[in-house]
Amino acid sequence: MTVRWVMVLTENEAILDPRDLAGLVDLAVVAEAAGIDAVQLSEHVVLGRDSGRAGEMANPRAYAAPGNQSPSYAWPSSLVLMSAIAQATTTLRLVAGAIIAPLRHPLLLAKELGSLDLLSQGRLVVLPTVSWSRDEYAALGVPFGERGRILDEQLEVLVKAWGPYPISHDGPRFPFTDIWLEPGAFTRAGPPLWFGGQGMPPHVVRRIARYGQGLNPFGRLTDADLEALAAGMREAGRDIAELELVGGIDGTFHGPDDVADVDAALTDLPRQLEQGFTTVCFKPSMFVRSVDEVPALCRHLVTEAARLVR
Repeated sequence: MTVRWVMVLTENEAILDPRDLAGLVDLAVVAEAAGIDAVQLSEHVVLGRDSGRAGEMANPRAYAAPGNQSPSYAWPSSLVLMSAIAQATTTLRLVAGAIIAPLRHPLLLAKELGSLDLLSQGRLVVLPTVSWSRDEYAALGVPFGERGRILDEQLEVLVKAWGPYPISHDGPRFPFTDIWLEPGAFTRAGPPLWFGGQGMPPHVVRRIARYGQGLNPFGRLTDADLEALAAGMREAGRDIAELELVGGIDGTFHGPDDVADVDAALTDLPRQLEQGFTTVCFKPSMFVRSVDEVPALCRHLVTEAARLVR
């Protein structure tokens, strides 16, 4: 067994100026050199006042979550930023997690994803989601209450988008006939799709079983959650062993400027490995106070994970 580490590249304002996008590219290069498998970038197009409805996070090093952030929180365009990272790296996977798919036309989204997949020579992974902000949907003129149905139709389009061409679709929102979307993606299969969210509700099981190559949940999953997924995979003629299961380590903070103890966070890793999670996310600003400390953090994670699996 090998543990693959994924660096969360967005949400690192505590160690890097939020407008320093070149600095994020540099962090990706550092991650690759230190043996990290992938970087992950999430997104919002805009934020409104509902972004802090649950109360803003007490410590800025914590994970951004639904309703816990200021509307001025910085979310650069993940696809644009990953294009720069693709050119600066050679083996690092690029995880677009999460892409708020209903905010785009699926053909435009497919064009952007396919181009990035080609640029990176097949290193792109995509986590399409519906997200949570009503204000964001309202600002972009997309009905919030229909976001799940929109995503389901978009997924139908995405699996066709990589050819063979021409392709057609007769769905209620995005019908088209005989179009070409050249140059497509790096392979005919297109970039692998991960799915996430909280828990394992039936609609998530259905999407994973039909389209997924990976599972990247927000928060912990119970054994019952994983059994529900396994049952859904079996019903679709698939096996849960086909999926890349993506977990994560989370820091504990005792004050608003506290830095978490990485070794304490790693104590949860054996439980995740036992459940089958062998890809693990971490956010560097949880555990260090400066960018200069990130290379040593990465090496420590790689070394400790290797020790655990031995």
